[in-house]
Amino acid sequence: MESNDPCRAAGAGLHVLTLPGWQGSAPAHWQSRWEALYGDRRVEQNDWIWPLRGDWMMRLEETIDEIVDTAQRDSRPAPTIALVAHSLGSQLVAAWAAHSTKTHHVHAAFLVAPPDIERADTPPQLHSFSPIVRTRLPFRALVVISEDDPFCSPDRARDFAADWGARTLAVGNRGHLNADSGLGDWPAGRALLAKLLRG
Repeated sequence: MESNDPCRAAGAGLHVLTLPGWQGSAPAHWQSRWEALYGDRRVEQNDWIWPLRGDWMMRLEETIDEIVDTAQRDSRPAPTIALVAHSLGSQLVAAWAAHSTKTHHVHAAFLVAPPDIERADTPPQLHSFSPIVRTRLPFRALVVISEDDPFCSPDRARDFAADWGARTLAVGNRGHLNADSGLGDWPAGRALLAKLLRG
């Protein structure tokens, strides 16, 4: 990580995995900017357009296995993993955590703008992610929401967070908290992640 990363206090073994939503995150998206600025690693999916929940869960599992196996092979301490999800990536974290045996490797999850994929107007491409998994997460989590998110009402987002055992933070009217929201490098978001990692 670069020296100006507020998350560096979490230690040299920190691995930040970015989990984009439907259609991935474009270069102007804060997730892409964080990857360029801080060396975060994107969990690449085989299909960003017609996502299959099981396939996305498997790819996250494989990525965590790779990180853990590499640390063991190199005789390094167990890694600290942070999941940084946007939109559908937040629903991926909930679904994966409910089924994986690898959740103990995750220190925290930063879940931004989870969509309500149970709405009637949900695009058909996202139907494999329904119903929404509402199981309590086995690691600390923060759900960051916008009051005018077009894909999820604040009340629904708070309901998700409550079921997941996560804290909720509303950041005003910022749309879907994506590239169109004008967040740029989103240093305030990075500071929130650092605070979450410190517990």
